[in-house]
Amino acid sequence: MSEDQRFMQLALAEAKKAGELGEVPIGAVIVYQGEVIAAASNLRETTQNAVTHAELMAIQQACEKIGSWRLEETTLYVTLEPCPMCAGAILQSRIPRVVYGARDMKAGCVDSLYRLLNDPRFNHECNVTEGVLADECGQILTDFFRALRERKKAEKLARKTEMEYLKND
Repeated sequence: MSEDQRFMQLALAEAKKAGELGEVPIGAVIVYQGEVIAAASNLRETTQNAVTHAELMAIQQACEKIGSWRLEETTLYVTLEPCPMCAGAILQSRIPRVVYGARDMKAGCVDSLYRLLNDPRFNHECNVTEGVLADECGQILTDFFRALRERKKAEKLARKTEMEYLKND
């Protein structure tokens, strides 16, 4: 197993924690000098805060750990391609390397919709490695959304059955 795969496994563990909370299962870790200095998962539903994405939570932890907003010499591992907000935070914190698992065709701004981390118009660019454990990273999301759709369908059927029962009562 490569070092990238090993650290992505840790990001996947964070994603699983998020899924267990009912959050979209995305996880992130930040590594500095071969050591994990931050690990986080999505918490938007739990906090009801739009900016509590895994990447942003990990960046905040890493800044506190290092004592600087500049996260030079770090690598961010994240299970899903970062969105525009997270890509902006990555650029602002000067993270030099980003490794992600699955592409996000609806909101990904590293390779899918835009290439923000490699736009020479910004004052910082990142070395990007995509597709590390992509199947596992994509599968956890597929499974989560499939279960969510099934749960919503079952809830809708239960409400319909209850309404019919009340109507006939």
